[in-house]
Amino acid sequence: MTTPFPFVANTILNASQLNAITTLPIAAKTANYVLAVGDVGYRVQMTAAGSTTITVNTGIFSAGDTIWIQNLGAGTCTITAGTATVGTASSLALAQYGGGTLVFQSASAATFFSQQSSSYGTATGGTSSSITVSGVAYTLLSFTSSSTLTVTKSGLFDVTISGAGGGGVNALTIAGGGGGGGAVLQTQVYLDANQTIRIGGGGAGGSTGALGGASMVTAGANTASTFEAVGGGPANGGSKPVAGASGGGGGGASAGYAAAGDALDSTFTGNNGGAGAGGVAFGAGGGGGKISAGSANSTATGGAGGNGFDTTAWLGGSTKYLGGGSGGGGATAGGAAGNGGVAGTTGAATNAAANSGAGGGGGYNNATAGNGGSGIVYVRFKA
Repeated sequence: MTTPFPFVANTILNASQLNAITTLPIAAKTANYVLAVGDVGYRVQMTAAGSTTITVNTGIFSAGDTIWIQNLGAGTCTITAGTATVGTASSLALAQYGGGTLVFQSASAATFFSQQSSSYGTATGGTSSSITVSGVAYTLLSFTSSSTLTVTKSGLFDVTISGAGGGGVNALTIAGGGGGGGAVLQTQVYLDANQTIRIGGGGAGGSTGALGGASMVTAGANTASTFEAVGGGPANGGSKPVAGASGGGGGGASAGYAAAGDALDSTFTGNNGGAGAGGVAFGAGGGGGKISAGSANSTATGGAGGNGFDTTAWLGGSTKYLGGGSGGGGATAGGAAGNGGVAGTTGAATNAAANSGAGGGGGYNNATAGNGGSGIVYVRFKA
């Protein structure tokens, strides 16, 4: 039966009415709405196909007042602070079937307590495919060039981002170091607006090599920050390889240079490149990878590249390593490739594969430098 709430003075309630007081009355809404004092104790229920807002103003409610808010419509309903403040540990943007309780601490401040876990959203963009991970069906969107992620339903999304790899070195009469792999970030994020996807370009090989570019997902409304994976460091023919920025792998040192390439390790825990100790007839160091450091040379053999990040299981079984370091060049043998990288050579250097985030390969006594591989962004959601 219909609840007798709100109660009227001097009214006698029968047993059925008393039993019904646990049933919250519904205040149905189909368009943008500003909460009023009469909504206290009600379930404000939005049923709109498009985006809507429920606004909270100050001077209307008292400490302890509660309002249940739920969204049954296909469009996102966003709880919006008007003149009051509204805090939450989750999201104020409610996808379909999202809801929770708005509790007032004072006439001007409220907290929204979500009582339902956010569900996966849906989106389009990039190249779409279907994958299965641990028996769960997902839609996978692969972005190999800068583009737009179009969010068609707000919710959770799993994201893997790889920055681009650094370039190798054309060390001419000596062995050139391998480039460092880009940083790799794997996370889950709530998105309720279209996102700009940027794919970092691989660092060009050259006399010193070039830093790999960053890949990122730019934040939209109600998203806390931009999610970025920085590029890897290039190899260097000088006394010290250039470092990878903020956790990208460091490049390997060319032959005759003992200093290894640093990975600036603040966010993504990149790894150093290997040293190129010994004379000019020795091999060069391997580039650092996401998972492990590049190795130093072994006499005339180049050092191996550090291993990249294994995304095979995340992608449903399709083998893919991201951010691998590449091997240094050598006089008698090039260094082995790190997982996802390329091997060093005794001649012309090898370019890293596109969208691998791997460093460019090191070569020997040549004028050809290996370019780093470009980055990539994967977005998946439950089908």
